[in-house]
Formats: sequence, C-alpha cells, structure tokens
Amino acid sequence: MGRIDYLHDPDAPPVNSVVPSVVAFIQDTAGRLLMIRRSDNGRWALPGGGHDFGESISDTVVREAKEETGIDVEVIDMSGIYTDPGHVMLYDDGEARQQFSICFRARPLGGEIRTSSETTEVRWIDPADLSNLDVHPTMRLRIQHAMDGTRTAPYIG
Repeated sequence: MGRIDYLHDPDAPPVNSVVPSVVAFIQDTAGRLLMIRRSDNGRWALPGGGHDFGESISDTVVREAKEETGIDVEVIDMSGIYTDPGHVMLYDDGEARQQFSICFRARPLGGEIRTSSETTEVRWIDPADLSNLDVHPTMRLRIQHAMDGTRTAPYIG
C-alpha cells in the first residue's frame, strides 16, 4: 500500500480517519537510533504503527517495534503527542488520515534486526547522519523532541 503525506497543503484531501498510533524512539548504548525505511513511501522513520483493540499503548510500542525491526524493547517514557490537523496521510485505499501519533522513548532489550512487510531496511543510525536521510519533517520533529534531554515535559501539539 502506498502513502502520500500532505503537510499544510491546501490540496490535501479531506480527512476521513483518525487512528491512534505510536512511534518508538529507540537508542542503543552508543547513542544510535533504530530507524526503518518504510515500504509504503520509501522514507526513513522511527518504527511504529496503529493501536489495536485489547492492548495498552505501551504494548503497541513493544509490538510495533518487534514487528517492524525484530528488536525487543522496553518503554521508558513518552516524549510527545502529535495531532497536527494539517498533516494528512493519503493511502492507496482512499483513507485520508489525520495525524495522531504518540512518541515514546524505549530501550532495546534484545532480538535480531530484520525487515518486515512494512520495512525495506532497518538500521542503527548515528544522530549525526540523520541529515543525510529522507525523513519527513514531522518525523524529524519527533526525533528532535525525543533527543532533547533538557525537556521536562512531553511535547503536546
């Protein structure tokens, strides 16, 4: 399934869906970030996805990280909630979804890196190399907020 992101674009389609979702900011002991290349749009991102019935939001983080990367994680805390109505994601099936994403910091516990049907690459990335990757501006914002050790409260916006 393909995806097109619209960011404050007057040509964005009208929204017909809101799905609570998560992304996991996972850092190893060397400070590298676990990043995926998405199969739906080819961009680099933090692993994550939609919240399912019957699970806690931290269970969603753990499940999505494992499904998309092969890595087992433990949730540490939340770094932000992102609900910008100007960020619309259009999918091939006609769904036009408004962003509703919660970013959690997590630590790796084990597992082996692997790809999935949702990822074409999974890598540990040095933060200094992020500028060389095709990362959507809204994902860069999540990473920036999660890396900011001076923040005393999660970003809400």
